[in-house]
Amino acid sequence: MKNKYFGECHCKSIRFEFYCRKDVSIVKCNCSICSITNFLHLIIPHKDFILLRGKEHLHTYQFNKNIAKHFFCKICGIKSFYQPRSHKNCFSINYNSVINPPKIKSVNSFNGRNFENNIKALREISTDH
Repeated sequence: MKNKYFGECHCKSIRFEFYCRKDVSIVKCNCSICSITNFLHLIIPHKDFILLRGKEHLHTYQFNKNIAKHFFCKICGIKSFYQPRSHKNCFSINYNSVINPPKIKSVNSFNGRNFENNIKALREISTDH
C-alpha cells in the first residue's frame, strides 16, 4: 500500500506530492553535485509524482552528458527533485525536502564519481516504493 507524502523547496514556492510505501530505501551518492548538496535520493516513478505548484519557478541545470535535468527553485535555489539519467521513468526526490517523510529502511551508497562503471548497480535499486 502506498501513502501520500509532500515535499517542497525552502521558500515553499515549489510543492509536490508523491506516493510510496511507509518504509523506503534511499541512495546516498558521492558525485560532485550530490555530495556538496547532501542530496539523498528517493526514487519515485513519474506516475506517483504530482507537481502541485511552482512550475514557473523551476530552473533546469544540465551538465556532462546533458541527460539528467536538475530542477532548482529560481527563488531559493533548492533542488528538491530532478530527472536522473539513471531512471528515465522516475524522479529522484531529495529525501531532505520531504515533510514528515517515510521511514528509511536502508541507505544504499552509490559511487557516482565513477558513474559509468557503476550505473548497473544503481539501476538495480528498487523503485517499487
